[in-house]
Amino acid sequence: MFGQMHGHGRHGGMGRGCGSRGGRGGGWERVAAEFATRWDEAARGGGRRRMFDGAELRLVLLKLIADEPRHGYELIKAIEDLTGGAYAPSPGVVYPALSMLAEMEQIEEQASEGARKRFAATDGGRAHLAEKAAEVATLLERLTGLGAERSRGDHAPVRRALHNLRHAVQNRLHGTADEEEMFQVAALIDALAQTIERRK
Repeated sequence: MFGQMHGHGRHGGMGRGCGSRGGRGGGWERVAAEFATRWDEAARGGGRRRMFDGAELRLVLLKLIADEPRHGYELIKAIEDLTGGAYAPSPGVVYPALSMLAEMEQIEEQASEGARKRFAATDGGRAHLAEKAAEVATLLERLTGLGAERSRGDHAPVRRALHNLRHAVQNRLHGTADEEEMFQVAALIDALAQTIERRK
């Protein structure tokens, strides 16, 4: 799993190629999204199988938002809870899906405190869910089934540690981290990966 994170230090794929120090566009934001996406791929065995395609993810998000208004982090956490911690979609796939749902007028932004955007389902979104009720049920069963499967064979201490690492990195890179700190975080992850792979 960790081998896919190699090569992302100062000179690797998560290095300066992601955004120059003087450039625009927030290089470290792209790194955060890339890290989260690679984490999802690693959690699924190197990206051999996707949990959802784009339309399926939008349906799951829409259902959760229809249940109660939520912002992006709450949606990620809700899906993670449904799977017992076995899976959580990355911000790099959730936020574009939310943008598309808004463009399709199936969700709308609500007034909320702070910088996070909270969304509620529109009448059109609820009608779409009604049309896709059977598919939504199947997708939710997939999530809860994954949680049941993982609980039977997963190593709980390792899963907890990976969960903590994942959130620590996301919080750091979505906070006030500058480019130099980004490289330091990437170097720590690479060093950890190499240490684990050398163990016998």
